[in-house]
Amino acid sequence: MSAPASQGEVRVFADYERDFRESCDVVVVGSGPTGSVVAHELAEAGRRVVLLEEGPPFTPGEFELEGTLSMTRTMREAGLRATRGFVMPTMQAIALGGGSLVNSAICVRPPEFVFERWCSGFDLERTTRKDLEPHFDAVGEFLGIAPTPEDVQGPRNLLFASGCDALGYSSEPIARNVRGCRGSGECFTGCRSRAKQSMDISYVPAAIRHGARVLTSVQVQRIRSDGRRAAGVEGQVVEPFSGKRSHRFRIDADVVVLAAGCVATPVLLHHSGELANRSGQAGRNLQFHPGVAVMGIFPEPTHPQFGATQGYQSLEFLPDGFKLETLWAPPGVMAVRLPGLGLEYKRHLARISHCAVWDAIVSCNRSLGRVVPRRGRLDPVLHYDVHPEDVKIFQHAAWVLAEILFAAGAKRILPGIHGVPDVLHSLEEAEVVRRGEMRASQFVSAGNHVFSTTRMHGDPARGVVDELGRCHDFDNLYIADTGIFPQCTSVNPMYTGMALAHRTAQALVERT
Repeated sequence: MSAPASQGEVRVFADYERDFRESCDVVVVGSGPTGSVVAHELAEAGRRVVLLEEGPPFTPGEFELEGTLSMTRTMREAGLRATRGFVMPTMQAIALGGGSLVNSAICVRPPEFVFERWCSGFDLERTTRKDLEPHFDAVGEFLGIAPTPEDVQGPRNLLFASGCDALGYSSEPIARNVRGCRGSGECFTGCRSRAKQSMDISYVPAAIRHGARVLTSVQVQRIRSDGRRAAGVEGQVVEPFSGKRSHRFRIDADVVVLAAGCVATPVLLHHSGELANRSGQAGRNLQFHPGVAVMGIFPEPTHPQFGATQGYQSLEFLPDGFKLETLWAPPGVMAVRLPGLGLEYKRHLARISHCAVWDAIVSCNRSLGRVVPRRGRLDPVLHYDVHPEDVKIFQHAAWVLAEILFAAGAKRILPGIHGVPDVLHSLEEAEVVRRGEMRASQFVSAGNHVFSTTRMHGDPARGVVDELGRCHDFDNLYIADTGIFPQCTSVNPMYTGMALAHRTAQALVERT
């Protein structure tokens, strides 16, 4: 191990003037929540760390409040990436800080039954909730994770709580990684107040203070290897937004950690010569939390643009396969869900000031897909199908959302389900939502929680990595993103991903 620099650095596109080659103890690919945790922990322990990010850094002055324009700048494929089979949009960020820049900062620890299912079904011995608690605690303390206070909830979040109370369903403020939230509802387009503790203002600066070098606008195209050892990575500098490639680079490292994301990591392994895929599982077992959302229209203004983007949740139905949340996004994004054309559409649009949108994320453990690399490109094709039994969970979730909206005082709801009336005026009318059989294609869904394409398994023939994230086929190649989840988490995945990354980093500190 070499002595680290006293102070690290961050490089942007304009800093690259020629091809370059560097060396380090550990190279981390991806600056999202998991990669940033690994980089920080290792830099703090005195390792020479290089953290690589394909996207650029953003400052508050560069955030775009218009949702579609923001997506073109911060999301891969301009936010239009979608699955085939069951067609569903799925957004992956391309920016320093990864998804933490544009997500709702939700940090929820999964219930014990999730980890029990992982351990029993995937031959794991040290991945119980108790095993991971110290790692959750460490991340939570660093980021200031705490329940959303009432003074930044706003009407649309508090209405959810009142509807749950009326029906006897449990609900609670969502714990989030924020400090001093103003309830501006701008999580999706970037927090201009810098209250959200996204990685670019939390873990990444801390890693730099401990000597980490952060290189942005660099695309890793191949992992270099020699037998059972990874030797480093190589790729090209890419221009922000255009993706135009220029100078080549190479990073030699004693340890390589892939945190490029559940979609990008298996593609990178493929383009590196099918690395770490003796099991044949890399890119397979693709899982999502498909989202089902219902909009309610209330008699009084709800001022939906104010309040925490997602401030309230209910874990009441986790054993039934779904989690309930409040939801907000820029009006231009929300408007896509509205039914009708012409004057009818304009009338729906005019009611947004009186609306509340609540959603359910569905645990679809029976629904599987795969990530298929495109020939000669790093962009993937995503195939995904929804199992008929999981469609029943969609239906149940939509019905419960309708129940809560009417219990909270909504005068009508917009279910957003093909084959169901565009507008329902009572719970009796909403019976159609839970009556009879439905197909997955009837639901308008999105899936931004992605898992399991490089899953952990105690048996090297059935998984890509072990419990510490080390690839079974390599001595020094690790994966630290949500791809290593054996199955979905039943709750928002960021916190679990960071806890597992913290454990991986601690293991690397002990062995290097």
